[in-house]
This record gives sequence, C-alpha cells and structure tokens, in this order.
Amino acid sequence: MDQLDQRLLNEFQQDFPLATRPYAVLGERLGLGEDEVMDRLARLSRGGSISRVGAVFKPHAVGGSTLAAMAVPEDRLDEVADLVSSFSEVNHNYQREHRLNLWFVVTATSQQRVAEVLAEISARAGLQVLDLPLLEHFHIDLGFDLKWT
Repeated sequence: MDQLDQRLLNEFQQDFPLATRPYAVLGERLGLGEDEVMDRLARLSRGGSISRVGAVFKPHAVGGSTLAAMAVPEDRLDEVADLVSSFSEVNHNYQREHRLNLWFVVTATSQQRVAEVLAEISARAGLQVLDLPLLEHFHIDLGFDLKWT
C-alpha cells in the first residue's frame, strides 16, 4: 500500500463526493485519473484492506437494519464470519471478547428482508442469531484517523 492508497482510505471516509462521477472527483483531489482510483479501490478490496465503498444511512431512514450477535465456537469463528460476510446485506462483522463473540450489522430493503437474512445465517451456521434492533438513535462518527506504520 503506497501513500496514495493511504490518502484514498483516510481522506475520503467522510464527505465522499455526491457527484455523477465521484471517482473522477476523488482522482482530481489526489492527482489521479478516475480509472486509477477505481483500480486502486478494487485492488484494496481484493487484498482485504477494504470490504466496501458506499453510503451509510441513518437507521430506518431507508429500508431496514439491525445489529446482530452470535455465540460462535472459537474453532468455527473464521468459517461463520466468512458466511456472515457472504451476504451483501451485511455491512461489516467483528469479533468481540465476550460469550457473544461475533457481531454484525444487517441493512436491507425492508425489515422483512433483514429478518430473512438473520434466519438464513442462523440456519446455515446452525447457531442462534440474536437480533438487537435499534431502540434509541445516537450519532457516531464512523471515520477514523488511520495510523500507518
């Protein structure tokens, strides 16, 4: 990962350009062409540095969403995390040091689809999925200053 990759990941977590050709706008800001920006993002995605590029909407403003958690045996954690990540409706998943050790966010076109995804994950993993729907809204800035070593 070079310095331009690092800038691309760090500087555009927020205020992503709302334009017909946003990657051209990013490229202009970085001194790159639109195609090179898209190539870099594709390479970073293939390499596992990023999982997606997309908007984050206020919960329940469009479609449905929920936070979910599972208690996954340690020897199955990678397998189940890969299963969870295979659903396009899953924004991200992460491990926690807790009995409920795999957490993830599901966002879909409707609450019904959210429920279907949770049920399918549960059935395919053979494990219970705990649905933790939003009860109170809080704004959390999801942009983080990335530190490079």
